[in-house]
Amino acid sequence: MNNKYAIILGNLGNTRDRFCQGYKNNPSSEEMLKMALEKMPHIQGIELVGSWDIRPDNVGDMKKRLDDAGVACASIIPDTFGNPVYGKGSITSIDAGVRQQALDYLRQMSEVALAMNCDIINLWLGQDGYDYLLATDYNQERDWLTECTRAVATEFPTLRFALEYKPKEPRNFSYHARMADTILAAKETGCSNVGVTIDTGHSFYAGENVSEAVVLAKRAGDLLYHMHFNDNHGSWDDDMIVSSVHFTTYVELMFWLRKTGYQGWISMDQYPYREDAIDAISESILWVKKYEQIVDTYYDEIEALIRENDAVKTSRFLRKLFA
Repeated sequence: MNNKYAIILGNLGNTRDRFCQGYKNNPSSEEMLKMALEKMPHIQGIELVGSWDIRPDNVGDMKKRLDDAGVACASIIPDTFGNPVYGKGSITSIDAGVRQQALDYLRQMSEVALAMNCDIINLWLGQDGYDYLLATDYNQERDWLTECTRAVATEFPTLRFALEYKPKEPRNFSYHARMADTILAAKETGCSNVGVTIDTGHSFYAGENVSEAVVLAKRAGDLLYHMHFNDNHGSWDDDMIVSSVHFTTYVELMFWLRKTGYQGWISMDQYPYREDAIDAISESILWVKKYEQIVDTYYDEIEALIRENDAVKTSRFLRKLFA
């Protein structure tokens, strides 16, 4: 296995939640980038959040910093979720002016991606969904979702638009909620450059088997464009250190990523509110590399166990890994 590892830059500094306005000081993007490049192992890419880390006015500076360090811009994540203008939807807002503003912003971030030699726009449309019943025209808003995604994907055919799904938060219901409906959303655009991002934690608390989600994306036409790794207890998007909770899940996930020929980034996405960010995110990278090593070593044995469909034999194999 020869995976490419990346981090989301803002994870090194943003420690707000709805109770505390910051558990630690929030460094500048430039300071976080310096920390990541100097102190974190195995980093080959950096994901930049639009408006937080990257804007038209600092593209040249950020590109030079990454180029000088020999790391790639793994993705651009447009901020359609933190701006209060989009509080009731970005490209699905019932306000045509807001929809237009959101679409123009996505175009701007796409231009930024081209300038950064980055081919992935990671679309986490966190505000595009709904909260209350009898208050939403689901059909109309999904039409807007499709039309706007199609528009930007058509205008920027050399970029890949990866739809990141999550069942809820900040809205009670998200339009991109699980793998199956996100595949549908991608397919409805009719664009060959629209696919999916799996965030492991989002998949866990969506009630999915994340390995099956990988297979679904493969069967839909190699639609898995990007991966975010973290962990949680299954009831919320806790964004914890990889392997804090799950073990077998990650062994299986790394097997199926190899089995399906995934070639994209393995990117860490977690919020170490109270932990040292460098240490916590580095732990995640080292855990994923450990799972990569396990799969490389035991690939044929794992494949045989899957064919046998014998849960006891599989249990014995997993216990052997701790010997």
